[in-house]
Amino acid sequence: MAYVTLIDRPTGFVAKMATRYSRRRFGQDVEPAMAASHHAGVLIAMGALETAVQRGWKRLDQRLRWLAIQASAGEIGCSWCTDFGYYVGMQEGIDPQKVRDVPRFGDSDVYDATERAVLDYAVAATATPVVISDELMERLHEHLSEPEIVELAGWVALENYRSRFNAGLGLKSQGFADRCDVAPLPTNV
Repeated sequence: MAYVTLIDRPTGFVAKMATRYSRRRFGQDVEPAMAASHHAGVLIAMGALETAVQRGWKRLDQRLRWLAIQASAGEIGCSWCTDFGYYVGMQEGIDPQKVRDVPRFGDSDVYDATERAVLDYAVAATATPVVISDELMERLHEHLSEPEIVELAGWVALENYRSRFNAGLGLKSQGFADRCDVAPLPTNV
């Protein structure tokens, strides 16, 4: 249960626009926007950041970006972000096995060396405190350019912001993964 009231009928202009956008884009209200609707300044900042990122962060391959985001969300334990990330991965055509295996990527054989370096980086950069080994940076430099590494750090930091905002407000999965053709593995597997 969310720690703040989720506003489904906002009264302010900014919140109304956010509601309209989420309904059009996702076919439903999204709880992070519903929670943020309590504070127009927070909602504006979130929207401005997401818009800038969507338009300007294009260096890192989308599947690597997705892996980093999903690994960070999983490390934080944000069920909303993990659920939504699963949905996004399926919509973007990420290999279903890779989508399923992110929580246990260390034991999976579906990732190549670049993907493993990105996943390892996302986990290390999400930890508190952040400890990035020289060996990990060497692996990243073998596979990514410096602009790609900078963007990777940006994606991990952005997902940390999103996941900590959502988890910090008690937001839980909204069932986005349930809309996918390939259902997630049962938790007891």
